[in-house]
Amino acid sequence: MGRQLDGNRVLITREEKQAKYFSNIVKEKNGIPVEVPLLKITVIDREDQLELLQNWKNYEWIFFTSMNGVYYYFQLLEKYNIPLAGFDKKKIAAVGHKTENALKEFNYKADFIPTIYDAETMADEFFKEEQGKGPVLIVRGSRSREVLPEFFTEHQISFDSVTVYETVYNYAAKQKLNEVLKKDQIDLITFTSPSTCEALVEMAETLPDKLCVCIGTTTERRAKELGFDKIITPKQFTVDAMLEKMLEYITKEG
Repeated sequence: MGRQLDGNRVLITREEKQAKYFSNIVKEKNGIPVEVPLLKITVIDREDQLELLQNWKNYEWIFFTSMNGVYYYFQLLEKYNIPLAGFDKKKIAAVGHKTENALKEFNYKADFIPTIYDAETMADEFFKEEQGKGPVLIVRGSRSREVLPEFFTEHQISFDSVTVYETVYNYAAKQKLNEVLKKDQIDLITFTSPSTCEALVEMAETLPDKLCVCIGTTTERRAKELGFDKIITPKQFTVDAMLEKMLEYITKEG
């Protein structure tokens, strides 16, 4: 049977659609997922960005920094009937394998994936491996950090950015969140982005004193800044690795 979560209740704070996979793998390991989606993600469809979408052929590389970036980028291309002939020959960078898997749903593949799934490693390894070739189109969300734009500017790599989705706090979940916290119905909290940490602090009436499982070092750093001090973080920045880290912790504590 292997390691199990032994009935531990896991608060899943990520956006509703993305929460399902996380919930399923928690259930498979005899955990109890408690879904409270603290974020809401919607497409950004702005007229001033249409030219960037239409001119994808002008870029040597297209950078996708998240799965959502992939889905909403192609959603916009489809909406505006932008031809994709030759897109399969375009060089594509993906921040991690989940983002690459999203690309595969559209029958494309990533030519470059960093060894660690964060923007710092992505920028550094791309520069070393590709000698900073451009121009680059960065496909991003409204809360994306400025790591890539700042790096490309510093290293004189030509780039443009197109923001295809917006992440906002899901205040509709506030009541449920506080009910769950008040009744002490969770054992572990999962944070899959700095935004999930910020949303919980924004909506929670009291800060929960529970073990937090962060998807990566950037999220861990933000959680610490916001007052969380019981934190574990996997070496690989994926939800599957988060689950493994939880199993490791519970086995050790047990």
